[in-house]
Amino acid sequence: MYKQGLWHSTRMGDQSNAHSSASEESAVPPVVALDKKKSLILGLIGIAFIVIIFWKVIPMIGSYSEAWDSLKSMGTLSIILIVVMVLLYLAMYGLPFVAAAPGLKYWRAQQTNQAAFAISNGVPGGGAVGLGVQFGMLSTFGVSATSATAAITAVGLWSTFITLFFPILGVAAITLFGVSGDSHAATGLIGIAILVTVVVAFVLIMRSESLAVTIGNLGNKIIGPLRKHVKALANLDLVPPITKFRQDMYDLLRKRWAALTLAQIAVSFTQFLILYVALRGVEGWDTAGTSFAAAFAAFSISQLGLMIPITPGGLGTVDAAMIALLVSFGASEGSATAADLVWRASSFIPQIIIGIVALLAWYRKAGQALAKVKPTAA
Repeated sequence: MYKQGLWHSTRMGDQSNAHSSASEESAVPPVVALDKKKSLILGLIGIAFIVIIFWKVIPMIGSYSEAWDSLKSMGTLSIILIVVMVLLYLAMYGLPFVAAAPGLKYWRAQQTNQAAFAISNGVPGGGAVGLGVQFGMLSTFGVSATSATAAITAVGLWSTFITLFFPILGVAAITLFGVSGDSHAATGLIGIAILVTVVVAFVLIMRSESLAVTIGNLGNKIIGPLRKHVKALANLDLVPPITKFRQDMYDLLRKRWAALTLAQIAVSFTQFLILYVALRGVEGWDTAGTSFAAAFAAFSISQLGLMIPITPGGLGTVDAAMIALLVSFGASEGSATAADLVWRASSFIPQIIIGIVALLAWYRKAGQALAKVKPTAA
């Protein structure tokens, strides 16, 4: 998930040639402003949490030494299967922007999402920059400013919806298949409560403008008591941004909601398959091992850690929850720890590398586009 970013686009040309100016403007990548002090503080806090979790918390619920022993026993077939699952996951990662930006080619959608992933997860406080880069990339790919904003918002929203929906599936899995450790699954109810609240509000906003205004006024009443204590809320009126959001998003979501849903489910499910293959690989395919339902429940419920924006990509928080849940569902501490470490490394490191390559490739093209526009601007 990416936090809201700030960008600024320089307007070219005069009003008498508005169409030409708009075309030139869309070709110019935005300039993203980054609060260096805030980013440094957030980065240090995130690093501190990551160190504490991997140094103190995970050894309390897992075992690095046993994990290493499990990894050494992993066979060639398991390694091949992990590689195949990673490639499948990476292939799915471009689909959300294909769904959200009609006409955008698959490889450009991949480039946009992978580059943003690398920035948001590799740079302290990089969520805002990742948003700005997505906007800039879509602009240079010929997507209008309005469509780019709508696509970025839709992908972010649907990612959140699926993240909250998966714990519901996880709870259903352990209930239907009688997996032990049901007490831990109660945390999945948090996802259900949040998801229902968010989806109901979202549907009402999309249903009609009058309902959007009603939701905005309700929000104003809710934050009313906080206005005297929080400066940023003093003069905030939620009605205009909510109605504007509906106007920008309505047509896209009316036509593309199903494609967006399938694309985001494909991304999350293939990421789970990496974990499952890694877990069965360290446990041994010739043993009963952890069931598919138990592994899916552990993965799904642990994704709620993504809602805690302390570390990039839930690094550490999701891992600790996943290991604890796998152990509670019957996996050994060594196998659970090893599977999580393989899952984290294989679903994180390749994307960072691919994202950097994608960003460099786009930066070169964007520089060429900017160079072509400069004479006209002058």
